Amino acid sequence: MDLGARLRFVRTARNLSQRELAKRTGVTNSTISLIESGDMNPSVGTLKRVLDGIPVTLGEFFSIAPEGSEKIFYRAAELMTFEQGGVTFRQVGAPSFGRSLQILRETYASGADTGSAVYAHEGEEGGFVLHGRVEITVGERCEVLGPGDAYHFDSRQPHRFRCVSPDGCEIISACTPPTF
Repeated sequence: MDLGARLRFVRTARNLSQRELAKRTGVTNSTISLIESGDMNPSVGTLKRVLDGIPVTLGEFFSIAPEGSEKIFYRAAELMTFEQGGVTFRQVGAPSFGRSLQILRETYASGADTGSAVYAHEGEEGGFVLHGRVEITVGERCEVLGPGDAYHFDSRQPHRFRCVSPDGCEIISACTPPTF
């Protein structure tokens, strides 16, 4: 299910019109319409604002999956992909309600980051750097990690990732609970 279809499904399941959701969030009705039609990819901040108006968390939003049997194995073409600002996230499996672990392949272009501001949420995160160098800020601590290095932290601490390699970087990470 693509992002727009997912938003439309969640919004209509809560009996909300686009106009009512726009009033609740301060995001224009036309923006919500563009997202739902697939003509616009919202920033994470905009998507979070829209979801707060429903209300549904990012984790719950991305945990919606079509009904059917549980899928165990995934081909590369089946991975859900989310891109923003030079960062590509590829998630293992289609999310579904009740899952408590999110596994990602994160690819950063040179200089790309997770945003200018630090971000915090419930849960834990950990991962391995496969290629390149990434600067990770967690609370007041900041380290540059390279291939083979790893990290693990309480996600309630404000954190940020930034690629410092001229040829990009790649990370395999896990997060619990899922954040998107």
